[in-house]
Amino acid sequence: QVQLVESGGGLVQAGGSLRLSCAASGRTVSSHAMAWFRQAPGKEREFVARISRGGYNTYYADSVKGRFTISRDNAKNTVYLQMNSLKPEDTAVYYCAATSSQGVVTTTPSYNYWGQGTQVTVSS
Repeated sequence: QVQLVESGGGLVQAGGSLRLSCAASGRTVSSHAMAWFRQAPGKEREFVARISRGGYNTYYADSVKGRFTISRDNAKNTVYLQMNSLKPEDTAVYYCAATSSQGVVTTTPSYNYWGQGTQVTVSS
């Protein structure tokens, strides 16, 4: 089992920045690729960013490419999502997820473990 706890959400004006954190515990977290997803009201949960087990490979949704950066510190069992140039359409609950899959997977069924989510609200 892997337990994930997100933090760092909040209210920010458009153009601002936030840094989300995901603290992991349980099984060896470094053996899992990690990702961030988000879900806006009335919409399906969507992929945001993914980072490989060692942190060397990252992959982003087109909607956040160039604005968001995913990173990880395996020594601290923590994954981060730095979000810059935020837009109102980035408003959502952001979830951290872990997967034992090796490929670049972006669908929710591919992820074995999920956090409880943290709310990000971007005002215009």
